[in-house]
Amino acid sequence: MNLLFIQAQDVATQAAEAAAQGKEELTLGFWDLALQGGWIMYPLAFLSIVAIYIFFERYFAIRSANSIDNNFMNMIRDYIKEGRMDSAMTLCQKTDSPVSRMIAKGISRIGRPLNDVHAAIENVGNMEVTKLEKGLNVLASVAGGAPMIGFLGTVIGMIQAFYDMSMAGNNIDISNLSGGIYTAMVTTVGGLIVGIIAYFAYNILVSKVEKVVFKMESNTTDFMDLLNEPAK
Repeated sequence: MNLLFIQAQDVATQAAEAAAQGKEELTLGFWDLALQGGWIMYPLAFLSIVAIYIFFERYFAIRSANSIDNNFMNMIRDYIKEGRMDSAMTLCQKTDSPVSRMIAKGISRIGRPLNDVHAAIENVGNMEVTKLEKGLNVLASVAGGAPMIGFLGTVIGMIQAFYDMSMAGNNIDISNLSGGIYTAMVTTVGGLIVGIIAYFAYNILVSKVEKVVFKMESNTTDFMDLLNEPAK
Protein backbone atom coordinates (compact mmCIF):
# COMPACT_ATOMS: atom_id res chain seq x y z
CA MET A 1 0.00 0.00 0.00
CA ASN A 2 2.80 2.40 0.88
CA LEU A 3 4.49 1.65 -2.43
CA LEU A 4 1.29 2.39 -4.34
CA PHE A 5 0.78 5.57 -2.35
CA ILE A 6 4.33 6.75 -3.12
CA GLN A 7 3.88 5.95 -6.82
CA ALA A 8 0.62 7.87 -6.85
CA GLN A 9 2.34 10.85 -5.26
CA ASP A 10 5.11 10.73 -7.88
CA VAL A 11 2.56 10.63 -10.69
CA ALA A 12 0.67 13.56 -9.20
CA THR A 13 3.87 15.54 -8.76
CA GLN A 14 4.93 14.88 -12.34
CA ALA A 15 1.51 15.88 -13.61
CA ALA A 16 1.62 19.12 -11.63
CA GLU A 17 5.09 19.92 -12.94
CA ALA A 18 4.00 19.20 -16.50
CA ALA A 19 0.95 21.43 -16.08
CA ALA A 20 3.10 24.23 -14.67
CA GLN A 21 5.56 23.92 -17.55
CA GLY A 22 2.73 23.97 -20.05
CA LYS A 23 1.29 27.07 -18.42
CA GLU A 24 4.65 28.83 -18.62
CA GLU A 25 5.00 27.90 -22.27
CA LEU A 26 1.53 29.25 -23.05
CA THR A 27 2.18 32.57 -21.34
CA LEU A 28 2.81 35.30 -23.90
CA GLY A 29 4.43 38.65 -23.28
CA PHE A 30 3.01 41.88 -24.69
CA TRP A 31 5.44 42.03 -27.61
CA ASP A 32 5.05 38.32 -28.37
CA LEU A 33 1.31 38.78 -28.47
CA ALA A 34 1.61 41.87 -30.69
CA LEU A 35 3.76 39.97 -33.17
CA GLN A 36 0.99 37.42 -33.56
CA GLY A 37 -1.07 40.14 -35.26
CA GLY A 38 1.04 40.02 -38.41
CA TRP A 39 1.86 42.87 -40.74
CA ILE A 40 -1.27 44.83 -39.78
CA MET A 41 0.42 45.70 -36.50
CA TYR A 42 3.09 47.74 -38.32
CA PRO A 43 0.73 50.46 -39.63
CA LEU A 44 -0.99 50.46 -36.23
CA ALA A 45 2.37 50.99 -34.53
CA PHE A 46 3.14 53.82 -36.97
CA LEU A 47 -0.22 55.47 -36.27
CA SER A 48 0.33 55.21 -32.53
CA ILE A 49 3.71 56.99 -32.88
CA VAL A 50 2.11 59.70 -35.02
CA ALA A 51 -0.71 60.19 -32.50
CA ILE A 52 1.65 60.42 -29.53
CA TYR A 53 3.94 62.87 -31.34
CA ILE A 54 1.08 65.15 -32.41
CA PHE A 55 -0.43 65.11 -28.93
CA PHE A 56 2.72 66.16 -27.08
CA GLU A 57 3.83 68.64 -29.77
CA ARG A 58 0.42 70.35 -29.84
CA TYR A 59 -0.03 70.12 -26.07
CA PHE A 60 3.08 72.18 -25.34
CA ALA A 61 2.42 74.56 -28.26
CA ILE A 62 -1.13 75.26 -27.07
CA ARG A 63 -0.01 75.62 -23.47
CA SER A 64 2.59 78.15 -24.58
CA ALA A 65 -0.04 80.07 -26.56
CA ASN A 66 -2.28 80.19 -23.50
CA SER A 67 0.42 81.60 -21.22
CA ILE A 68 0.21 85.39 -21.19
CA ASP A 69 0.76 87.94 -18.46
CA ASN A 70 -2.50 88.89 -16.76
CA ASN A 71 -1.36 92.53 -16.77
CA PHE A 72 -0.80 92.54 -20.53
CA MET A 73 -4.09 94.20 -21.40
CA ASN A 74 -3.79 96.63 -18.49
CA MET A 75 -0.42 97.79 -19.82
CA ILE A 76 -1.82 98.06 -23.35
CA ARG A 77 -4.72 100.12 -22.02
CA ASP A 78 -2.39 102.49 -20.18
CA TYR A 79 -0.12 102.94 -23.20
CA ILE A 80 -3.03 103.69 -25.55
CA LYS A 81 -4.65 106.14 -23.13
CA GLU A 82 -1.31 107.92 -22.84
CA GLY A 83 -0.90 107.93 -26.62
CA ARG A 84 2.24 105.79 -26.45
CA MET A 85 1.45 103.59 -29.44
CA ASP A 86 5.08 102.69 -30.02
CA SER A 87 5.40 101.33 -26.47
CA ALA A 88 2.20 99.33 -26.90
CA MET A 89 3.46 97.87 -30.18
CA THR A 90 6.84 97.04 -28.62
CA LEU A 91 5.11 95.21 -25.77
CA CYS A 92 3.08 93.16 -28.27
CA GLN A 93 6.21 92.28 -30.22
CA LYS A 94 7.99 91.13 -27.07
CA THR A 95 5.05 88.94 -26.05
CA ASP A 96 4.88 85.77 -28.12
CA SER A 97 1.22 84.75 -28.06
CA PRO A 98 -1.83 84.81 -30.35
CA VAL A 99 -3.41 87.55 -28.22
CA SER A 100 -0.39 89.84 -28.55
CA ARG A 101 -0.30 89.38 -32.33
CA MET A 102 -4.00 90.20 -32.60
CA ILE A 103 -3.65 93.30 -30.46
CA ALA A 104 -0.58 94.36 -32.47
CA LYS A 105 -2.64 94.20 -35.66
CA GLY A 106 -5.37 96.24 -33.99
CA ILE A 107 -2.89 98.88 -32.83
CA SER A 108 -1.48 99.15 -36.35
CA ARG A 109 -5.01 99.90 -37.62
CA ILE A 110 -5.85 102.59 -35.04
CA GLY A 111 -7.20 105.66 -36.81
CA ARG A 112 -9.24 103.66 -39.29
CA PRO A 113 -12.96 102.84 -38.87
CA LEU A 114 -13.61 100.49 -35.97
CA ASN A 115 -15.14 97.90 -38.28
CA ASP A 116 -11.87 97.74 -40.22
CA VAL A 117 -9.90 97.39 -37.00
CA HIS A 118 -12.15 94.59 -35.80
CA ALA A 119 -11.99 92.80 -39.16
CA ALA A 120 -8.18 92.96 -39.16
CA ILE A 121 -8.05 91.50 -35.64
CA GLU A 122 -10.46 88.73 -36.61
CA ASN A 123 -8.35 87.80 -39.63
CA VAL A 124 -5.27 87.43 -37.46
CA GLY A 125 -7.29 85.47 -34.92
CA ASN A 126 -8.49 83.04 -37.57
CA MET A 127 -4.92 82.43 -38.70
CA GLU A 128 -3.79 81.89 -35.11
CA VAL A 129 -6.57 79.36 -34.49
CA THR A 130 -5.57 77.54 -37.67
CA LYS A 131 -2.01 77.32 -36.35
CA LEU A 132 -3.22 75.98 -33.01
CA GLU A 133 -5.33 73.31 -34.73
CA LYS A 134 -2.45 72.11 -36.87
CA GLY A 135 -2.32 68.31 -36.83
CA LEU A 136 -5.65 67.83 -35.04
CA ASN A 137 -7.29 66.58 -38.22
CA VAL A 138 -4.57 63.93 -38.48
CA LEU A 139 -5.20 62.93 -34.87
CA ALA A 140 -8.92 62.65 -35.57
CA SER A 141 -8.17 60.50 -38.61
CA VAL A 142 -6.04 58.18 -36.48
CA ALA A 143 -8.86 57.91 -33.92
CA GLY A 144 -11.27 56.84 -36.64
CA GLY A 145 -8.93 54.91 -38.90
CA ALA A 146 -6.99 52.76 -36.43
CA PRO A 147 -10.03 50.65 -35.39
CA MET A 148 -10.89 50.17 -39.06
CA ILE A 149 -7.37 48.95 -39.81
CA GLY A 150 -7.65 46.60 -36.84
CA PHE A 151 -10.96 45.31 -38.17
CA LEU A 152 -9.30 44.77 -41.56
CA GLY A 153 -6.74 42.57 -39.81
CA THR A 154 -9.61 40.69 -38.17
CA VAL A 155 -11.21 39.97 -41.53
CA ILE A 156 -7.88 38.89 -43.01
CA GLY A 157 -7.24 36.61 -40.05
CA MET A 158 -10.65 34.98 -40.28
CA ILE A 159 -10.22 34.46 -44.03
CA GLN A 160 -6.89 32.80 -43.30
CA ALA A 161 -8.47 30.60 -40.62
CA PHE A 162 -11.30 29.45 -42.90
CA TYR A 163 -8.86 28.86 -45.73
CA ASP A 164 -6.73 26.65 -43.48
CA MET A 165 -9.87 24.77 -42.45
CA SER A 166 -10.85 24.17 -46.07
CA MET A 167 -7.35 22.95 -46.92
CA ALA A 168 -7.23 20.61 -43.93
CA GLY A 169 -10.37 18.79 -44.99
CA ASN A 170 -11.34 16.19 -42.39
CA ASN A 171 -7.98 16.47 -40.60
CA ILE A 172 -8.64 19.80 -38.91
CA ASP A 173 -6.02 20.65 -36.30
CA ILE A 174 -6.61 23.62 -34.03
CA SER A 175 -2.90 24.44 -34.16
CA ASN A 176 -3.23 25.05 -37.90
CA LEU A 177 -5.91 27.67 -37.23
CA SER A 178 -4.10 29.52 -34.46
CA GLY A 179 -2.29 31.90 -36.82
CA GLY A 180 -5.46 33.24 -38.37
CA ILE A 181 -7.27 33.44 -35.03
CA TYR A 182 -4.37 35.30 -33.40
CA THR A 183 -4.30 37.77 -36.28
CA ALA A 184 -8.04 38.30 -36.04
CA MET A 185 -8.10 38.96 -32.30
CA VAL A 186 -4.83 40.83 -31.80
CA THR A 187 -5.36 43.32 -34.62
CA THR A 188 -8.82 44.19 -33.29
CA VAL A 189 -7.41 44.89 -29.84
CA GLY A 190 -4.47 46.84 -31.29
CA GLY A 191 -6.70 48.99 -33.48
CA LEU A 192 -9.04 49.76 -30.60
CA ILE A 193 -6.18 50.70 -28.26
CA VAL A 194 -4.64 53.10 -30.79
CA GLY A 195 -8.05 54.54 -31.67
CA ILE A 196 -9.06 55.11 -28.05
CA ILE A 197 -5.76 56.82 -27.21
CA ALA A 198 -6.02 59.09 -30.27
CA TYR A 199 -9.67 59.87 -29.50
CA PHE A 200 -8.99 61.05 -25.95
CA ALA A 201 -5.85 62.92 -27.07
CA TYR A 202 -7.88 64.73 -29.73
CA ASN A 203 -10.59 65.81 -27.29
CA ILE A 204 -8.03 67.01 -24.75
CA LEU A 205 -6.35 69.20 -27.36
CA VAL A 206 -9.67 70.52 -28.67
CA SER A 207 -10.69 71.59 -25.17
CA LYS A 208 -7.38 73.41 -24.72
CA VAL A 209 -7.74 75.18 -28.08
CA GLU A 210 -11.22 76.32 -27.04
CA LYS A 211 -9.77 77.87 -23.88
CA VAL A 212 -7.22 79.79 -25.95
CA VAL A 213 -9.94 80.94 -28.37
CA PHE A 214 -12.05 82.15 -25.46
CA LYS A 215 -9.11 84.17 -24.12
CA MET A 216 -8.49 85.62 -27.60
CA GLU A 217 -12.12 86.68 -27.92
CA SER A 218 -12.15 88.16 -24.43
CA ASN A 219 -9.04 90.25 -25.06
CA THR A 220 -10.36 91.36 -28.45
CA THR A 221 -13.54 92.57 -26.78
CA ASP A 222 -11.51 94.47 -24.18
CA PHE A 223 -9.41 96.09 -26.89
CA MET A 224 -12.43 97.16 -28.94
CA ASP A 225 -14.11 98.53 -25.81
CA LEU A 226 -10.95 100.53 -25.17
CA LEU A 227 -11.12 102.04 -28.64
CA ASN A 228 -14.81 102.81 -28.15
CA GLU A 229 -14.22 104.74 -24.93
CA PRO A 230 -14.84 108.45 -25.34
CA ALA A 231 -11.75 110.59 -25.31
CA LYS A 232 -11.22 112.56 -22.12
